Amino acid sequence: MRVLVTGASGFLGSHVAEQLVQKGHSVVALVRRSSSTKFLSSLRGVELAYGAIEDAESVRRAVLDAPGVDAIVHSAGLVKARDEAEFFRVNVGGTRNMLDAAKAAPSMKRFVFVSSLAAIGPSLDGRPVAADARPSPVTRYGRSKLEAERLVLAEQDALPVVVLRPPMIYGPRDQESFAFFQSVARRFLPMLGDGRNTLSVIYASDAAAACIRALEADVPSGRAYFIDDGSVYVWRDMLAHVEAAIGARALVRFGVPFPLVRGAALASEGLGRLTGKPVMLTRDKLNELAASHWVCDSGDARRELGWEPQVGWAEGTRRAVAWYREHGWL
Repeated sequence: MRVLVTGASGFLGSHVAEQLVQKGHSVVALVRRSSSTKFLSSLRGVELAYGAIEDAESVRRAVLDAPGVDAIVHSAGLVKARDEAEFFRVNVGGTRNMLDAAKAAPSMKRFVFVSSLAAIGPSLDGRPVAADARPSPVTRYGRSKLEAERLVLAEQDALPVVVLRPPMIYGPRDQESFAFFQSVARRFLPMLGDGRNTLSVIYASDAAAACIRALEADVPSGRAYFIDDGSVYVWRDMLAHVEAAIGARALVRFGVPFPLVRGAALASEGLGRLTGKPVMLTRDKLNELAASHWVCDSGDARRELGWEPQVGWAEGTRRAVAWYREHGWL
C-alpha cells in the first residue's frame, strides 16, 4: 500500500512510518517545512509532502497528487494549545480536511484515526473503561478529540474508517513522557497526592503496530478500539520502575499538594501568555491530573485486529532509558 501518515515527523507518526516501510509499504509523510525530518529521511520508502492538516489544499495535494494514496493513518494533532479554539481548529478542522480529501481519493482502502482515551474520559470507579462507554472528556484536548472522532465515525458508510484510542504513549523519541525520566534522573520524584492513581499505558512500537493492524485487518467500518499494554499500573510503582531503569533512586520524594500544582499551572499559563506559546501545564490540564483512574480495556482490539502488545512498562522503561542515553537526552 501507499500510505499517507500525518504527524510522521512527530512521536507516534514516526514509529508508524518506520514500521510501514519495514513491512514493504511506501509512505507519504505530511510534514511542516519547519519540522525536523532527519529521522524520516533515514528511512527508505518515505516521500515528504509539505503541508499541515489545517491547510486543506496541502492535504488534498498529499492525498490526491499522482499516484495518490491507498490508505491514511491520521495521527497528527495538538496536545497543547493556547485555548480551546486552537485545539478545535487543528484537531477537528484538520480531521475534517483529511476526511474530505480521503473521500475524493479513487481507492481509499482504510482511514485510521488516532484519537485518545482523553476523548472518553477517566474511569470513575477504577475499572478499565470499555470501548462503548459513554464519552465524558474532562479537558479541552479531550473534547476536541471526541469531536474529531464523531466526524470520522459519521463517514463510516462513505469511507472504511477505524478509530484507535491510546492512553499515554511512551518510548523512544517522545519528549512529553521524557519529563518523568528526566525528573527521576535528577533525583526528584514528585507525585500528586499519595501516588496511588492508576493508569493504562502503551509503548510506542506497540501503538504503531496497532495502527498498521487497523489498516490491514478485515474489520467493519466504524469500529473504535482502545489500545494499551494489557495491564493497569499504580503511578508510584511506575516511578519505581523508572528509578530501576535509570539505576538511581530519587533523593527527594514527596506528594505535591493540589493547591501547589494549581499555583504552578497559573504561573505556567502566565508564561504562555508572555511568550505567545502553548504550555502543557494549565488549569484545564488539572482536570486530567485530578482524575484518579485513567485506565482502559483493549480486549476488543486484540481479538478483532489480531494485534498483541509486546512491551510492558518495566521493559519499556528500560528501552526508553537506553534510547535517551544513546541519543544524549539523559
